[in-house]
Amino acid sequence: MAENGSASGPDAAGIASDPGQHPSMAIITQYVKDLSFENPFAPSSLDPEKGAPALELAANVQARSGEENNFEVELRISATAKHGENTAFVVELVYAGLFQLVNFPPETLERMCMIECPRILFPFARRVISDATRDGGFSPLLLDPIDFARLYEHHKAEQANAQEPAGDTA
Repeated sequence: MAENGSASGPDAAGIASDPGQHPSMAIITQYVKDLSFENPFAPSSLDPEKGAPALELAANVQARSGEENNFEVELRISATAKHGENTAFVVELVYAGLFQLVNFPPETLERMCMIECPRILFPFARRVISDATRDGGFSPLLLDPIDFARLYEHHKAEQANAQEPAGDTA
């Protein structure tokens, strides 16, 4: 038995201890970066006789690299509810997380930041929006799950279409 210890091989728990072997993700922290709730026509916007307002939703993801394999990922969600032309409420949230992504091939980092990280953040952002709308006097806004992979693929397709050179017409 060698006494000099090895940097690779399984540790006591049977997990490989060589950090170069497997990709790993760790959530360092997550937080509300910005939250805004507006109820501009209260109390008339809270009248139960008006029924459910029409809802417009938007979601966006942004990511920035930091030090030592750290990436800040922001999930931006906005919802505007209207009764006809009158705004019932507007809620805007930037919910962020700091993730440590180690040993990922460079070609997969973008997908991790734009799909997997927001997938982890979404349930927490959903709760913040639900609480904000409830605290604003409305029924809690319970957002349906977002398909971040589909959004990412759609965004990449738009980028590719925008980069295609215009064909010559003679």
